[in-house]
Amino acid sequence: MAEATRPAATLLNEIRRAQRADGPAAVLAIGTAVPANCVRQDEFADWYFRVTKSDHLTELKAKMKRMCEKSGIKKRYFHHTEETIVAHPELLDRAAPSLSARLRISAETVPKLAATAAKIAIAEWGRPAADITHLVVATNSGAGEPGADLRVAALLGLNPTVRRTLLYLHGCSAGLAAIGLAKDIAENTRGARVLVACAHATILPFAAPDAARPDALVAMALFGDGAGAAIVGAADPTNPIERPVFHIAASSPAKLPGTESAVTISLGEFGVDYRMSVDTPALVCGGVERCVADAVTALGCGPANASGGGGGWNGLFWAVHPGSRALLDSYEAALGLENGKLAASRRVLSEYGNMLGATVFFVLDEIRRRRQEGSDKECQWGVMSGLGPGLTIETIILHAAGGQNEG
Repeated sequence: MAEATRPAATLLNEIRRAQRADGPAAVLAIGTAVPANCVRQDEFADWYFRVTKSDHLTELKAKMKRMCEKSGIKKRYFHHTEETIVAHPELLDRAAPSLSARLRISAETVPKLAATAAKIAIAEWGRPAADITHLVVATNSGAGEPGADLRVAALLGLNPTVRRTLLYLHGCSAGLAAIGLAKDIAENTRGARVLVACAHATILPFAAPDAARPDALVAMALFGDGAGAAIVGAADPTNPIERPVFHIAASSPAKLPGTESAVTISLGEFGVDYRMSVDTPALVCGGVERCVADAVTALGCGPANASGGGGGWNGLFWAVHPGSRALLDSYEAALGLENGKLAASRRVLSEYGNMLGATVFFVLDEIRRRRQEGSDKECQWGVMSGLGPGLTIETIILHAAGGQNEG
């Protein structure tokens, strides 16, 4: 009878509090994976123009070589090989729709690549895969249901009751969007353990060079295949198995006004078409500081003072998605970052190229490795940032676990 006389609002608030986690979300483990096929960047133009039967386009080939030389990339990994291209001539025929073939290849490739990265993260996490309650899969390499999320769940042996979310075509910001969603799930669902997996296969945009579309060479010169994964949960400090890597303090997307056509992704009969305006680095340079400042000052805690005194933005560690060398240069210029602040991002770009949304997991893993070796360890607060279609800038504020001020 006593329950019946209590106000409904009071009871609902108590139920809500009981369902929510007690602490902030954290990245508990990280895993990464790439295909076996590796192509050196200084050999890519020759490889690309040979497999596409385009050696006669000498000016475009010379342009591609210059782009590769200036890219800051040493090598990239691809699922597709020369044999794949030979077996699917429709990929090079602009008069033959090829979307179905591309989607079939991606549907086989993406889940396996994502599951490989996820297995590494789960092994580091130290708990059984069956303890995962939620699965968030993000990819630009697919379009259909059932999708890669269902296949990943099957490959990992997750419970049939796992709650699945599938994100398509978020571009380079896919990994940040997925981690932001995982944060919301973990903090609002007591006991939730969210597996985030992001994988991409560049067979969808792969095409022969076109003299009428020299800008399409950009995607060919930058993108590579890869997968990243993370376990996200509101960690219990009394649990000796789980060890947080980074606490996730906030997630904040922002849209730069008047930039709708700066970065676009479209799916059509001939695959995926990525378009990025030549003005994008300048747009980022003009808008990224405001986006980051809005995100950190809204917290009213540690990083809020980073932009004023104490080293400015250099008082943070930076996990920037390495979309390209020019975009990283724009971040440095806009934020006044010291040489070396984006070293993790530049190394990942060099070793793997731009793997779209998966790339940021490699950057996080590289930052963790560097911190373990003592580099940038004095910075406890950090920023993840990446660009998405629109033009949007995703910002996530991190706090490195194990710091002196934690607890």
